[in-house]
Amino acid sequence: MASEHEIAQRFWKALRADRVVMLGLHGIDGGHSQPMTAQVGTDEGPGLLWFFASSDTDFVRQLGAGGHAVAHFAAKGHDLFASLDGLLVPFNDRDMIDRLWNPFVAAWFKDGKDDPALQLLRLEPSRLQVWLSEGSLLGGMKQLFGGDPKKSYAGKMADLDLKPRIA
Repeated sequence: MASEHEIAQRFWKALRADRVVMLGLHGIDGGHSQPMTAQVGTDEGPGLLWFFASSDTDFVRQLGAGGHAVAHFAAKGHDLFASLDGLLVPFNDRDMIDRLWNPFVAAWFKDGKDDPALQLLRLEPSRLQVWLSEGSLLGGMKQLFGGDPKKSYAGKMADLDLKPRIA
């Protein structure tokens, strides 16, 4: 049985491997989410997520000076699912842009780091929920042979309140 800390560490490792999340704003556009690539693991620690966006999108215009956001993640093998809630704010710090910049980001901005539409966003998570899954085949086999599916999920969920990293 894994501890909540171990489950959370599995999440951060999986997110680093496949950084696409569904990111949405609470109470805006019906909670509609869109795929965004998260940058993880800067000096601030694993708790902060960074996103490059374009200031001329509806998403960034609706965000304004900041707001409550949610990010949903599914690992490649569908063995881990997660949801993060927190504060999403614009953060156009040139040093941070330089640290996070890479060829994949550059492909989206024709003027590179000096593109006037470039908008860096910072997600400061306040809550992380992670669920581990055995996969449908193994879970189905256990249930077929009389296993209690609820027992197999014991120790496979973490619900963590995270302190904001930046005040």
